[in-house]
Amino acid sequence: MTTQPTHSERTAPRPPRKAAPAPEPPASAPDARFHIGDLCALLESYLSAPEVADVYRAYLFSAEAHEGQHRRSGEPYIFHPIEVARVLALMHLDSKSISAAILHDVIEDTAHNKDKIAELFGKDVAELVDGVSKIDQIEFRTEEDEQAENFRKMLLAMSQDIRVILIKLADRLHNMRTLESLKLARRHAIARETIEIYAPIANRLGMRQWAHELEDLSFRHLYPMRYRVLSESVRRRQGNRKAIVEKVLAALVSQLAKEGLPAEVSGREKSLYAIYRKMLEKHLPFEQVYDVYAFRIVTDKVDTCYRILGVVHNLYKPIPGRFKDYIAIPKANGYQSLHTVVFGPFGLSIEVQIRTHDMHRVAEAGVAAHWLYKTTDGADSGQQRALNWLHDLLAIQSESGNANEFLDHLKLDLFPDEVYVFTPKGDIRKLPRGATVIDFAYDVHTDIGLHCIGAKVDHVLVPLRTVLRNGNHVEILTSNWGRPSPSWLDYVITSKARAHIRHYLKNLQRGESVQLGARLLDKALTDIGLDPLATGTRQQEELLSALKLKDWNDLLADIGLGNRLASVVALQLLPGGSAGTVARDASAAVLAIRGTEGVVVTYARCCRPIPGDPILGFLSAGRGITVHTTDCPNVAKFRKHPEQWVDVHWEEKIEGVFPVNIRVEAKNRRGVLAQVAAVIAEFDANIDTVNIEERDGLNTAMDFTIEVRNRVHLANIMRRLRSLEAVIRLNRMKG
Repeated sequence: MTTQPTHSERTAPRPPRKAAPAPEPPASAPDARFHIGDLCALLESYLSAPEVADVYRAYLFSAEAHEGQHRRSGEPYIFHPIEVARVLALMHLDSKSISAAILHDVIEDTAHNKDKIAELFGKDVAELVDGVSKIDQIEFRTEEDEQAENFRKMLLAMSQDIRVILIKLADRLHNMRTLESLKLARRHAIARETIEIYAPIANRLGMRQWAHELEDLSFRHLYPMRYRVLSESVRRRQGNRKAIVEKVLAALVSQLAKEGLPAEVSGREKSLYAIYRKMLEKHLPFEQVYDVYAFRIVTDKVDTCYRILGVVHNLYKPIPGRFKDYIAIPKANGYQSLHTVVFGPFGLSIEVQIRTHDMHRVAEAGVAAHWLYKTTDGADSGQQRALNWLHDLLAIQSESGNANEFLDHLKLDLFPDEVYVFTPKGDIRKLPRGATVIDFAYDVHTDIGLHCIGAKVDHVLVPLRTVLRNGNHVEILTSNWGRPSPSWLDYVITSKARAHIRHYLKNLQRGESVQLGARLLDKALTDIGLDPLATGTRQQEELLSALKLKDWNDLLADIGLGNRLASVVALQLLPGGSAGTVARDASAAVLAIRGTEGVVVTYARCCRPIPGDPILGFLSAGRGITVHTTDCPNVAKFRKHPEQWVDVHWEEKIEGVFPVNIRVEAKNRRGVLAQVAAVIAEFDANIDTVNIEERDGLNTAMDFTIEVRNRVHLANIMRRLRSLEAVIRLNRMKG
């Protein structure tokens, strides 16, 4: 008969040992006895006996609290927190983290609260449990809102104690390991969230082992067939290349021994998701992914790392451009190592990583190494780097307009393919690949970004939109009158710069935006021959009502902030103009041209612009806006009237079709017209008109006007037409 533990037993238990059976747990979790005994045996390898006793006491409390609860798989719920604790114990985290892991669902799923946890296990454990629990407690209208707000709260909890995210990551890791019991749609949603957010966070914190496993598990559930095929291909290659790998391993060990360099050499296989991602990015079949295997060399000192690198390069020829020195310039998460790719036996590409023992610990455990190996302190430690990253993200989230905007910033920040540039003083700054001068300015300091007016790259003046490359020397030019422009958002890529620019624009003084809007509108009215002072109050009221704005200053502020075109508003204010049509247009289909509600928009027949084309708008009173492509031959004719040109942009989601002219020159064969027409129909495009001109009896020119959805749709059709054997030449006609 199973007996329930008394309160005194819960507060002062004796932890189980391998040699003795564990005390009887609550009836709700009899099958967990082996698991808790195994966990305690693991903890005894690095924790003191009183600390192991505290963990076991947490187990007894959690098992009783979760009594009667089961997971979707049918097993007792207590299995889950014990497995989460096991994941952390394998990383040798402290006893408070292990206790919090065992208790992490108690506040959320049982009747016990934070005060009870604090009373029994101390304030630190209660704060950790509360930090993990708070992430999932608020209800939201949509799944996107919930996900975004949860991550905002997670970062807040992480900033208080970074162990919160370690527990949360371990929780997600065990959930991913046991995902099969959920329905397909739910599995896909969790796997997608894991590969987009949790795995990158683990990687950013230096938890490379966890990150790789989270990626592989997500890959398996999102694309089971691809996972299975790739896994089988790797298994077959292992057999084919086992001898080569063993030969390389033996050669490295032998050569290092001859040189008298202390080192531990091991071979490893790249994760399946890493192989899959490389195939996607490089557009390679599996047979052409050669560096599936990598070798790791761990040694005693930094100096020895560089000496070993020389030995490796003498043994096998290095591949140019494939060497990276992460020792001199560590990654943002504190990762340090030398990476090189060499030509191995039979032309096989082999990646070799060289690092010290301390670097290896940080590479494997990330921020968890702070608790396990306190060998590095100060500003360059992985722990400090992680905290600096968190603080930057918290500053960004405080300036984000909403949780979804913050989640966009977070996703940008989690995928840094880094470039390294230099400040005028020679300091190294790391930025994501594709970062511009403005990204650099905000990375140095928010005030420098705020007042940036120009820049010099390698001592040459460049535009602010210039993309930076490795090794650039960057100097930012500032002025007190310098201010961010809305156009900057078009070419910044870092979350920090984007958040600060948006924050400034949103908080731009209303008076300034209203005054600017008034000046722009007055000029637009004058350009179309209308006296600004003669604008009727009734026409203004009708326009405000149609646009659902409270007062005239709201409209002027929108113009000043760039949310509305002054020239468009001026047309809407014409006597008998289009203000009254705005309300009717609001219920129509999505506009093709952004911000042209109530204005007549026509597409020039000379160039027939389609969504995706770079475009300009030509404004004329009584005719509205005529849209041309920027390379239209007729654009040059209107250059003498620059005041009538307006910047226009396509809406993001456009429904409908647009006519476009193409010319197909083909061999004069029977059935060639039918072939071309069949391809166009294959891509769900309609033919409006077709004109055929026979050239010399051998070739035929066919001019088509077809209806396409956008530039991509047209490109797909043209690519398919070019593949026809009879087609000689194909081009889109303009002018």
